Amino acid sequence: MYKRETLGSRLGFILLSAGCAIGLGNVWRFPYIVGKNGGAGFVLIYLIFLILLGLPMMTIEFSIGRGSKQSIGNGLEKLEKQGAKWHLWGPTAIVGNYILIMFYSCIAGWIISYFISSLVGTFDNLDTTDIAKVFSSLTANPLKQTIWMAVAVSISMLVVAIGLEKGVERITKYIMLTLLFIMLLLTIHSLTLSGTAEGLKFYLIPNFKSMKEIGFFTILYEALGQAFFTLSVGIGSMAIFGSYIDDKHSLAGESVRIIALDTFVAITAGIIIFPACFSYDVAPDQGPSLLFITLPNIFSQMKGGRIWASLFFLFMSFAALSTLIAVFENIISYWIDVKKMSRRKACLINYILILVLSLPCILGFNILSSIQPFGEGSNILDLEDFIVSNIMLPLGCLLFVLFVTRKSGWGWDNFLQEANKGEGLKFPSKAKFYVSYIVPILIAIIMAKGILDKLI
Repeated sequence: MYKRETLGSRLGFILLSAGCAIGLGNVWRFPYIVGKNGGAGFVLIYLIFLILLGLPMMTIEFSIGRGSKQSIGNGLEKLEKQGAKWHLWGPTAIVGNYILIMFYSCIAGWIISYFISSLVGTFDNLDTTDIAKVFSSLTANPLKQTIWMAVAVSISMLVVAIGLEKGVERITKYIMLTLLFIMLLLTIHSLTLSGTAEGLKFYLIPNFKSMKEIGFFTILYEALGQAFFTLSVGIGSMAIFGSYIDDKHSLAGESVRIIALDTFVAITAGIIIFPACFSYDVAPDQGPSLLFITLPNIFSQMKGGRIWASLFFLFMSFAALSTLIAVFENIISYWIDVKKMSRRKACLINYILILVLSLPCILGFNILSSIQPFGEGSNILDLEDFIVSNIMLPLGCLLFVLFVTRKSGWGWDNFLQEANKGEGLKFPSKAKFYVSYIVPILIAIIMAKGILDKLI
């Protein structure tokens, strides 16, 4: 008979939830979005939106998880009024987790491959052209990509198969603590580079002239979007960890701690990257190429570059694996809760399933490269990312907000009661109008502009 598992410690909950939120969005996308939008002014606006939008959304999703003691797959059904249809989003959200894994496992495989390549000195003494060829040869080779994707999936699923407390919680603790230690080493090294002062000035001191040139409303939207996407809310990735914790601490207080840790990692990633960019005269807004082409070029020019490149890509590997483990746990918990299946059987079935589902993303760079859903240069990864980032995450968040603020859903009073159980920061009851109307409008703006920008 299936007995629901629980987390062994509060620290485990915080690190697991932060591990889910901390991924490529923090340590790769955040720095180049900052670079593209003029630096420190963007960071300031981003932090404001993180409080205004990220805090209520994370508290809501944790509350749904803790209130139902279920994964998002059937948690809404347990909380909704009889005859309501909110629960239809539950299985849909799980599908969103699968789509996320379909491309995230591929990128995680690339990063692990780069860690090994850095460790053995593949990038040593290569010029810019040769380093670019390393990435193009990786993506052009479906077998090599599949092997590295399988490594990422195997490591993550093995951790989940061991169990919640002994596997997911314990190993994620080690991953997160090691990640933070490596970040500390990289930060200390970055602060010794010749471009440190210039890089930190760009990153930490607002340049209002630059903001005016870029466009205030452009920066405003980009900051709003990054604050929204960085926390991985909307498809139940946070609800599952809420379902595993007790009532000793309020969920707004726990959300603040997790957001603070998530933000610390994002800000520190910028401190690692920007001094390096300014030291070696590299534009800090390179986008996707920053991680796989630009940074290896920088490391190849550094004294002791192999060591620093290896540490950086090990750090990136841990960030990617922490997210994979968290999303896998969400998927597996759905199979356990709904199908009453053992954890190991659910892991075995999904291990095979995810290996197969991840193949289209890999083949989109080679055999299926003719499939270009958004025009010349786009690929299957872009489509999968668009579905999750621009449709499912904002749509899920919109539904969650309406669910906890409308009488036909869970209702505001029930949400507040659950969110404010235990000691710590309480979610303000006076925020009802803001959460009921302003937050949905902000989410709708993000969703509409994200779709229009991609399709028009």
